[in-house]
Amino acid sequence: MAGIYIHIPFCKRRCIYCDFFSTTQSEKKDAYIQALCKELEQRKDYLENERIDTIYFGGGTPSQLQKKDFEKVFSIINKVYDVNPDAEITIEANPDDLSAEYLESLTALPFNRLSMGIQTFNDHTSRLLNRRHTASQAIDAFKRCREAGFQNISIDLIYGLPGETLEGWEKDLDQALALHPEHISAYHLIYEEGTALWKLREQHRVEEVDEDLSLAFFTRLIHRLKEAGYIHYEISNFCLPDRHSRHNSSYWQGKRYLGCGPSAHSFNLKSRQWNIASLDAYIEGITNHKKVSELEELDLYTRYNERIITNIRTCWGMPLQTLKEDFGTDLYNYCLEMARPHLEQGTLEIKDGILKLTEEGIFTSDGITSDLFWVDD
Repeated sequence: MAGIYIHIPFCKRRCIYCDFFSTTQSEKKDAYIQALCKELEQRKDYLENERIDTIYFGGGTPSQLQKKDFEKVFSIINKVYDVNPDAEITIEANPDDLSAEYLESLTALPFNRLSMGIQTFNDHTSRLLNRRHTASQAIDAFKRCREAGFQNISIDLIYGLPGETLEGWEKDLDQALALHPEHISAYHLIYEEGTALWKLREQHRVEEVDEDLSLAFFTRLIHRLKEAGYIHYEISNFCLPDRHSRHNSSYWQGKRYLGCGPSAHSFNLKSRQWNIASLDAYIEGITNHKKVSELEELDLYTRYNERIITNIRTCWGMPLQTLKEDFGTDLYNYCLEMARPHLEQGTLEIKDGILKLTEEGIFTSDGITSDLFWVDD
């Protein structure tokens, strides 16, 4: 089983923290959809006829597209690829795009999962982040999604926001849990270089939260969601039973995926490929059959490091027998040797032949992962 990621780069306006490729050039949507469909057709052999189990429209803001745009894309996908009838098909959406009329158009399409970017229910912070919705609009949009028939909804939250307190984070969690979505993704704010938020920090107009408060936010997140019946299946992701993101989980489990659109990444087990992060260059290149991507062949040690960073961060962990079969005895023994201090400290454990983080290890996962990496001297 494989996945397809479709990057929709259009946004009404950019959030100050975002470093994903996006554009406000909405007048180029038609040309973009045309190029996107061509890329999907041109790269039909990339996944080697493997059946498609997940399709994910990310962005940018996919909810900036209209029904006719999606129909064109799905028409090409269904023509060229073998799509599992039970495929998970996700659309990312902004709350303010989800009017009753727009949701009605989505229900006529194959989407069966919706991921809503709420980020925070604090209106003051939303304005600072340049979000386009208020808390009440987000809540109303969620309710409309339910009324429209969506029974698999994910919401995104961000914590560690400028000026955020533990009390404020509790209120965000209260409201999120009151909606009872099937899935919650919660990420700590990152000050990405080159973003408007980075510049505000450099100008001392906003400050990062300190490390102790960050840890308190993460601890509260885990405890509150666990108490509410959510499974902590990946560092930043929580779900009700059997409602994990099948698409994102395929990244962490090392499955093949094709990424189409500017800046989209692809992986076929042997190499990684990524498209140019320019709308104009992408459209021109695809239209005229020019190169629009870069390719990196993955050697044994790079693939080993990628296996570590993806597998260890999930509740499913890393099957050690598979590690030995895929990378050989030397790297298998190396991994166990580097894991030994963490096994002794109780931050890693081996259960049924699977190496995984313990509850305590989740809090130091970056350091643990780094220790397991192969470093070429």
